[in-house]
This record gives sequence, C-alpha cells and structure tokens, in this order.
Amino acid sequence: MAFDAFALILTMLGLGMAFSRLRALPDNTADVLNRIVLYVCLPAAVLIYVPRLHLDVSLIGLVATPWLLMLCTLALVSLATRIFGFARDVHAVLLICVALANSSFIGYPMVRALLGDHALPYAVVYDQFGTFVLLSTFGLYVIARYSGDTPPTATQILLRIAKFPPLWALLFALTLMPEPPPRWIGTGLKQLADAMLPLVMLAVGFSIQLRLPRDELTPLGVGLLLKLLVMPALALPISWAFGLQGAMLQANVLESAMPTMITAAALAMSHRLAPRLAAALVGYGILLSLVTLPAWVWVLHRLAG
Repeated sequence: MAFDAFALILTMLGLGMAFSRLRALPDNTADVLNRIVLYVCLPAAVLIYVPRLHLDVSLIGLVATPWLLMLCTLALVSLATRIFGFARDVHAVLLICVALANSSFIGYPMVRALLGDHALPYAVVYDQFGTFVLLSTFGLYVIARYSGDTPPTATQILLRIAKFPPLWALLFALTLMPEPPPRWIGTGLKQLADAMLPLVMLAVGFSIQLRLPRDELTPLGVGLLLKLLVMPALALPISWAFGLQGAMLQANVLESAMPTMITAAALAMSHRLAPRLAAALVGYGILLSLVTLPAWVWVLHRLAG
C-alpha cells in the first residue's frame, strides 16, 4: 500500500475514535458521513471508473464469487455452530457478517490504494452485482428468519435494490457516460471519489466498538478467521476456475478479503441479534484488515511471479 494512503487511513481512524470519546461531534455523525459516501462519493467513483470497464464474459467470475462464498459460509458457519454450540442469534450474525463483505465503503478505496485505479472497475462489478444483491436478498432473509420478522417479498427486494444510488450511477456509467468524460466533469468526479477514503475511515473510527464479553470471544475469533483468511483463500481457486487473471483476479480476491459490511452488522444490531458480537466483528475486522489486506496483496504478487 502506498505510504500516504496507509497514513491517511490510520489518521482518520484515530481522529474518528478521538472525536467519539471526546463527544466533539453529534452522536449521528457516523450515519451522516456514511450517507454522504452513499449518495455522493460512491456514485462519483462508479461514474469515473466504470466507463473504463470493457464488458467481457470473464466478468461472470467477479459476479459469481460472492455468491459461491455465501454458500461456503452457510456450510462453514453451520459446522462451527455444531462444534461450539453457538446460540441461534450468534449463528445468524456469523452468517451475514462472514458472507457480506464491506466491498464498497472500504473495498473501493482499499482496492485503489493497494492495486491502483485500473482495478477499481472490477471491484465495482463485484460489489454491485454480487455483494449488494446478496445483502438485499440473502441478508434480509437471514435477518427475517432469525429475528422472527416476516421474510421480504420479491417486490420488496426489488424496490430496495432500485433505491440504491450507486446502482443508478452504474447503469448510467455503462450506457451513457463517455470514456473519458469531459475534463471538468472528470476532475470533479475524481475529487468526490477521492473524498471517500477519509470520510469512510472517519465514520468507522467514530462508530468502532472493540469491547466484548468473554463468552463471545470464540464466535468473534471464528468470524474473523473465516472473513479475513478463509473467504479470500477460497476466492483464489474460484478465480482460477473462472479463468480470472491479472488485476481482475487480484481485485476478486481482495474484495473477498474485505472486513464485514457495516450495513450487515447494523441490520443485525437493529434486530437485536447478538449486537455486541456484530459490532465487534466490524471493529476488529477493520483494524485487522489493515494487516491482512496488504498481506493478501503480497501473496497475490508472489503467485503472479
């Protein structure tokens, strides 16, 4: 990772934690920052980088990987629950927090920092057609099943997908956005996209939770092991099976190695499904990923020879 990007990540995480402890900002600061990223920075990143993407059948591998990893998550979490006797709510949290990666808020800036701008379009495909649709289908189903709510209908799922701002940006980028765009538009979009990394890390630092009771340490360890190490390790043979190479393969594995999606954990917490475990999986996952993500890039470069 470029030193300046790494330094910026640590600085903004530290500032967010400091602002939270000192109560220097309102309690809803993290939510406001995340909404700015969702409605402004993410669409800008999609618009500036996706037009560089040349549609190819090999992109199927990027879309399929998160879905295949979800099936692996079902098997592995069920096995862990049988071995350790996890409670029903803990099982549910592990399902969604392992299967759903933070492939946009953290994924986009980290892919840019670790792999370069040329790899970001592949991260967008992984996130928009893989992780986001998984959240809107698998994630909502797990929440409904284990919290006692009524499972969402197909219409509700489609409406949720249709309301997602980056999806509209993706459709525009694939159909109408020129490559390259006019200079004044491209410069503005890039500046907005560049703001994503500091805003996300500030929000994460502000909301990060690291305290956890001793009886929840085992599921925390299992969740972190599966999310940060096992999932990207499984993504490698999946990538090879689909014939992915170069930046496409690297982006596929790196997106699979991202920590838990903040939105997935927030859904679990809002439905009172092991809320402390969900928060800890996000907090510890993000901190540990600052080590594991560069390590995975090193492994990928070694495999590439």
